[in-house]
Amino acid sequence: MAATATMTTHERFARIYDHREADRIPVLDSPWATTLERWRREGMPADVSWVDYFDLDRVARIGADNSPRYPERIVEETGDYIVKTSRWGATLKNWKHRTSTPEFCGFTIVDPDSWRKAKARMTPDRDRVDWARLEREYAGWREQGAWIEAGLWFGFDVTHSWTVGTERLLMAMIEEPEWVADMFNHFLDVHLALFDMVWDAGYRFDAVTWPDDMGYKGKQFFSLNVYRELLKPVHKRAIDWAHAKGAKVRLHSCGDINPIVPELIEIGVDALNPLEVKAGMDPINLKQKYGEKLVLHGGINAVLWDQREKIEAELRRVIPKVKEHGGYIFASDHSIPSSVSLDDFRGIIGLVKELGRYE
Repeated sequence: MAATATMTTHERFARIYDHREADRIPVLDSPWATTLERWRREGMPADVSWVDYFDLDRVARIGADNSPRYPERIVEETGDYIVKTSRWGATLKNWKHRTSTPEFCGFTIVDPDSWRKAKARMTPDRDRVDWARLEREYAGWREQGAWIEAGLWFGFDVTHSWTVGTERLLMAMIEEPEWVADMFNHFLDVHLALFDMVWDAGYRFDAVTWPDDMGYKGKQFFSLNVYRELLKPVHKRAIDWAHAKGAKVRLHSCGDINPIVPELIEIGVDALNPLEVKAGMDPINLKQKYGEKLVLHGGINAVLWDQREKIEAELRRVIPKVKEHGGYIFASDHSIPSSVSLDDFRGIIGLVKELGRYE
């Protein structure tokens, strides 16, 4: 029998991760920057966070920098876009007033030799952690009952997109697997060393999460055999490390990753996000197949969010089924686009809180 009193976010997430019912399903999503700009134009106060404005779950995040720390500089800037270099050595172009994925124009790390030079710059130094922020905010997070996540940065997604380039990495996974494995493992080694420092300093986190998009519409970027040989062992190291600390593990992986889901459960992933419907993921089917072992996070088609009747029908169809016996966190199937008005979102959240209550 679920408790009916209002819970803190920490209490709520803890029960959901244990596949128990809470007072309601948690809400953990991310609007685009342009979505927040729109909501403020439509009446949301500029000095209030959107989480507080809608009384959503308080999730705090701890980060650390495991990059090669290449110089960041602006290459070109106009009224519409900016081209700059990143600390990972990538040159990328971003729109200023529209939200999209960056256009990656070039990379510093392009082969094993340039990787060795970058690797030498990636050392777990204490100044890669924002200790001042932790000292300033951690106690408040705990006092308000927040759920605290540590964010790792490693794996296929961030290596191909932010570090070496997609085609180059996919070719290397077949032709130069030792190089790829070394990148995957060193990214993780540095971040685990940094978060060990955080943990040893007394700052505890409840979960560990990282982004590793392994699929696109209807397909995966690589075969199951390649996953098992190159990426799965690194995923397992991260999971084992987190579980040894008593932390849960939430993986973000966009696209159709249906064939990989059993592999993730086997190595101990606790929660999976975002369950991208438009790519081929079905949250109700996933609940039926894996709901006793895997917490589902997301799965509400973002394409429908600006169509009031369609999104309400989708919420009524999906939420009652995926929330059964706990194990579900509400979110879009990726993020909240700027097509969603403040009034649209207010209606969505109101209905989610209604449908997501446990009696």
